[in-house]
Amino acid sequence: MASHSKLFDDAVMALTSLPGIGKRSATRLVLHFLNRPKEEGVDFALRIQQLVREIKYCHKCHSIADDDLCQVCSSHKRNQSFLCIVESVRDVMAIEETGQFNGVYHVLGGIISPIEGKGPEHLNIETLIARLEKDGIKEVVMAISPTMEGETTIYYLSQIIIPLGINVSTISRGVSFGGELEYTDEVTLGRSILARLPYEVNK
Repeated sequence: MASHSKLFDDAVMALTSLPGIGKRSATRLVLHFLNRPKEEGVDFALRIQQLVREIKYCHKCHSIADDDLCQVCSSHKRNQSFLCIVESVRDVMAIEETGQFNGVYHVLGGIISPIEGKGPEHLNIETLIARLEKDGIKEVVMAISPTMEGETTIYYLSQIIIPLGINVSTISRGVSFGGELEYTDEVTLGRSILARLPYEVNK
């Protein structure tokens, strides 16, 4: 589809770099901006620019934040002794949408995956251990996608956490094996957290 405008084509190409956005969808979005008041497009661009330049990652849990600590970690209303371990920031958002968890989070930044060359040293495990030793954590729930890699990660972490005398549980299997946590509906995910199961290590 020829546009006869390099500026237009460059904008389309920029949008196609986003996940789930093909050339047709990107073209529609660019045309949408062109058909709206210029101020809207400028404001949108400024917000994205501000996001990229100023967004931070929480020093404690590694979730996104506006300051050194995110709103969850700095809140006195959250149960700071109840820790939920997740793979990504998207999982934090998914669990928060359920309204069923009032503890705090720790974002691993992925899971152990030898095929992808990702081992424990590539995850946020050192800061996790520091929190477990200093923050008075009493229970940890592993809200990690129930895949083979996820189960491997849960097992690895349990070997570190259980010897510290901290209770370890996992979300119940309302989330089907092999499923991605972020794509699980809010009701199922919420029930899976409420009906969490004690994690037992097979010796």
